[in-house]
Amino acid sequence: MTFDLEYARQVINAEAKGVAKMAKLIDNVFAKAAELIYSCKGSVIVTGIGKAGIVGRKISATLASTGTPSHFLHPVEAVHGDLGRLRKNDVVLVLSYGGETDEIIRLINIVKQLEIKLIAITADRDSRLATHSDIVLCMGELDEACPFGVAPSVSTTCMLAVGDALALVVMKAKEFSIEDYARFHPAGSLGAKLITVEQSMMFRAGEKLPIAKTSDTVKELLNKNSDVKRHGAVMVVDSAGKLAGIITDADLRRLMAQNGAKIFERAVKDIMTANCKKIKASALAAEAMAIFHKHRIDDLPVVDEEDKPIGLIDVQDIVAIKIVG
Repeated sequence: MTFDLEYARQVINAEAKGVAKMAKLIDNVFAKAAELIYSCKGSVIVTGIGKAGIVGRKISATLASTGTPSHFLHPVEAVHGDLGRLRKNDVVLVLSYGGETDEIIRLINIVKQLEIKLIAITADRDSRLATHSDIVLCMGELDEACPFGVAPSVSTTCMLAVGDALALVVMKAKEFSIEDYARFHPAGSLGAKLITVEQSMMFRAGEKLPIAKTSDTVKELLNKNSDVKRHGAVMVVDSAGKLAGIITDADLRRLMAQNGAKIFERAVKDIMTANCKKIKASALAAEAMAIFHKHRIDDLPVVDEEDKPIGLIDVQDIVAIKIVG
């Protein structure tokens, strides 16, 4: 079998040209659609049928994952019980190239009865869908890339681009952060890589930290931290409360093997690792992992802007969220 690779290139070029034309939609009408979604107090209900419906599911998923509550409503299922998903404070986003599909028109009538605002992404400004929509994003007539000019290809790619533009411009307006994105994707590799040190460290605000002063003895260090939850190191601070160094369990075991009970009277400042590695709470957990690998350490103090300890992160905490791989 010989495939027409030149034709395959033409398909990609045709879709790319179609998407490029969608830039013309970015105007005051587009801004009104974005404002309607941004201000929505309920959910953005995305609907469409056939290939447009499949694209609609993806747009709805993008909205939901970037801070805008959304779900997909199949127009046929809507009139067979799923209308209960609709609420007056929702916004409905309808995808239909021709804007005349019977199932879509039937759903429009119900949406208008419920006084729900409706945004349409369509190609025909004179269609019934466009006529009855509050906001119309009209793509204009597009030539499909298929050999017969009928299979949705360019049109659905353009719908997806417009939907993504809406979702992401609203995301930007909401100042949706990397930390927000990570919370919406806790199980995925992308979300894991976006988790911050603060989200993954073993200690939380208000919890007692494993801390000793430079003036303490090792005995005082152990007494002070006997009730601190699991940890593999103690952070040492100076008189101003700033991080001065770190003492790990491995350090203590090694010194006890060498010096026996005499170690308990030694000053913490004499046995700590001064100028130890540290990290800010706002840094990505992936950055902590890079430090663990580079310097072959297991514990990393977490400090605030004044270099005062606010937490401790262990290499096992990073492994547990599968930041590697």
